Amino acid sequence: MKFHLSVKHILFFVLISIGLSSCSSKKKVIKPNHHGGSTYHHNNKEIEKEVNRQTKGNFVTYTAQTYIDRFKNIAITEMNKYGIPASITLAQGILESGNGNSDLARYANNHFGIKCTSDWRGKGYYKDDDAKDDCFRVYSNPDESYRDHSEFLKRKRYAPLFELEKDDYQGWARGLKAAGYATNPRYPELLISIIERYELHKFDRKEGKIEKIRREDRVLADINKNIPAEPIKDKPVDAPVAIEGDYYIVVKGDTPYSLSKRFGLTVDELLQMNQIYDGNIKIGQKLLIKKSADTALYKGSKAPVYNPTIYTVAPGDTLFSISKRFNVSIDDLTRLNYITDNNIKVGQELIIRK
Repeated sequence: MKFHLSVKHILFFVLISIGLSSCSSKKKVIKPNHHGGSTYHHNNKEIEKEVNRQTKGNFVTYTAQTYIDRFKNIAITEMNKYGIPASITLAQGILESGNGNSDLARYANNHFGIKCTSDWRGKGYYKDDDAKDDCFRVYSNPDESYRDHSEFLKRKRYAPLFELEKDDYQGWARGLKAAGYATNPRYPELLISIIERYELHKFDRKEGKIEKIRREDRVLADINKNIPAEPIKDKPVDAPVAIEGDYYIVVKGDTPYSLSKRFGLTVDELLQMNQIYDGNIKIGQKLLIKKSADTALYKGSKAPVYNPTIYTVAPGDTLFSISKRFNVSIDDLTRLNYITDNNIKVGQELIIRK
């Protein structure tokens, strides 16, 4: 049987071919990037969308103490395996992740600010840091971040640290800075302050001479065998402190905690002196940092205690008054704090917002 194609038939098939071609050209093409992942990994919104789908947006909000309770066991496990003091690991986690509440911790499960290196083959979460659009490693869960933290420190430039005692947190804090782990010149003091404030050194364990020698030999052999020496790149020095009389101008990297330590204040004093009730500060914000004769008002008074996420109930407080003060709903307060009878007590700590 023979088929005779008319001009109309030919035009029809040509149009169909063009249509199919145009449809296929609109498909998203995933191309590898220099971190071994794909352009999909560069899209933070995709990562955040997936995490929000899995968690339904219900993130755990940690205080420093609940963060310690949650992660102390894995920190101890890593200490026993590699010799990194548990106190150092926990303090770094608290400092780098904002008690586990930062976007990097929530969406990337990255509690130590570890960046993508040339050998990283996982996803990347991008944010401005030392450079614009820096790539940070994405982990499946927080425990994986803790394990990779230990692996990350098994690099040639950190090798001398593993010759320290397992309970020498001060030596480790200073050694990390000397090896180029952080750019903040006060990084050792910040770690030591957190360790001593929360008594994290109680998780560190002394080891006998034989045990120490065996552990050193095992870890250092692993370092020398698997990890090539790395040049220490020049790192930017923090901007000079901007002080105007009794005031300080907030710069990138400042937190209420770091500023309170720098200027000899408590976090509560700093926030109350500047009438900051949500615990948030912004770059360029002018803060009062010198105590006046009225500072006694902040010290020893029964004024409410503030921090970024927690409020301590004071006499006369009700859920209604607290909700109005912090512009949150009563439903949110009861849900976040598992309150079923609407009763609160003086001294009770309430989560105000995530």
